[in-house]
Amino acid sequence: MSAINLEKKTSHDDFLPENQLILNAVSEGIYGFDLAGNAVFINPAAERMTGWQSHELLGKNIHDCHHHSHSDGSHYHKDDCPIYNTLIDGTAREISHEVFWRKDGTSFPVHYTSTPVYKDGVLIGVVAIFRDISIQKQTEHSLRQALEQVQALSEKLSFENQYLQLELADRTGDVEISGSSQPMNQLIQQIKLVSNTESTVLISGENGTGKELVARNLHRLSNRADKPLISVNCAAFSSALLESELFGHEKGAYTGATSRRKGRFELAHQGTLFLDEVAELSLEAQSKLLRVIQEQEFERVGSSQTIKVDIRLITATHHDLLKRVEQGLFRMDLYYRLNVFPIVVPPLRLRLSDIPELVSHLIQDLNRKLGKKVTQVSHKGMTKLMQHSWPGNVRELQNVLEREMILSQGPVLEFSQLQFADQAENPPLATSQTLQEVERQHILHVLKQTQWRISGASGAAALLGLPPSTLRSRMNKLAISRPV
Repeated sequence: MSAINLEKKTSHDDFLPENQLILNAVSEGIYGFDLAGNAVFINPAAERMTGWQSHELLGKNIHDCHHHSHSDGSHYHKDDCPIYNTLIDGTAREISHEVFWRKDGTSFPVHYTSTPVYKDGVLIGVVAIFRDISIQKQTEHSLRQALEQVQALSEKLSFENQYLQLELADRTGDVEISGSSQPMNQLIQQIKLVSNTESTVLISGENGTGKELVARNLHRLSNRADKPLISVNCAAFSSALLESELFGHEKGAYTGATSRRKGRFELAHQGTLFLDEVAELSLEAQSKLLRVIQEQEFERVGSSQTIKVDIRLITATHHDLLKRVEQGLFRMDLYYRLNVFPIVVPPLRLRLSDIPELVSHLIQDLNRKLGKKVTQVSHKGMTKLMQHSWPGNVRELQNVLEREMILSQGPVLEFSQLQFADQAENPPLATSQTLQEVERQHILHVLKQTQWRISGASGAAALLGLPPSTLRSRMNKLAISRPV
């Protein structure tokens, strides 16, 4: 912007450019100021935009009329005004982030320039040219909102993609729930009953029994099946990292937090969150989890902004949570929040009759994974599998099958080299035993494993798939009592 030079006239009238008719016709508002900052010229466009008429402002300080406050209403001192600063230093300025106030008390965003006016090389005033940029600002705001929504969706998809990639990397051949034994029929019935509710489910069971598989089926059969199922292994993170993993963090929240990251609660919005090994949560994390369950809201690490979520919570543990409550390791109020609908996954040794079905299903998955064409297990090999007590449960069975399939050169698995340490300690039951004797020996075996603990998530009743009262009744009938 260059300065305006006036070579003729000396009065306020002479301050006006000779092409005043053109200035009156333009759509931009135009003000002329003398060195005192008073208005000496106002064109019709300025009158239309501000509601102030020329006779109301000429000879007056316009800043006090429509430029006295910022958009938030805070005072805008004249000394800070770019227009008046141009009067002082003769420097042209261009501004796009301020508002002018109308006569009726409303305001509108403006883009304006303040240009010094010289006569015979002497500064005699300033011309301010402005235009209403409301539509432009609204368009920018709409575009910004649209961009933020696109970025938020892109960020969400990116986080979900990263999460799913990690999930796929961690999984080694998922299996469906297989088995038709009484304990498994009871488990499947429980899943069907609770899956289509919003109730919180606590899944208990030994390591390797398939607690995550139960959680996946609960989600698959629920009303949230078309939304994400987000899993977190609480034992896989330190206390500090777990909080960030669950709730997310802002950039700079801690050393190493180089960018903002959404937590698993946020990713599970409108879906299901599965917390595996929930007993491993620190007491501080337990407190925060309790609040999320109660309020359905949380804050990211390093942020004070509250985020509301809608999730269905499923948790799992191989610990006896009630015992950990007694030990002061788990909050009692959280325990009762999680234990709304308990499900106990039976160990494989209590459903040995399911092994043939499990083996058939696992072989199909492993054939795809290993590129093999195994069709079956020999009778002798199946007998070996049925005689093992499987302390590692289904996970151990899967590992044994995978190892045998890698070594096998034919379509039939023989398990000729397979030796189980517990087979010598627990020889197969003699066929001459009565059903009652078999039942008595089996109950005794389970009671010894649980150190004669009957109730609780890891008690003998849970492992046998029986109510504690029913187990006590069977013990009385079979004359089973704890040795002194």
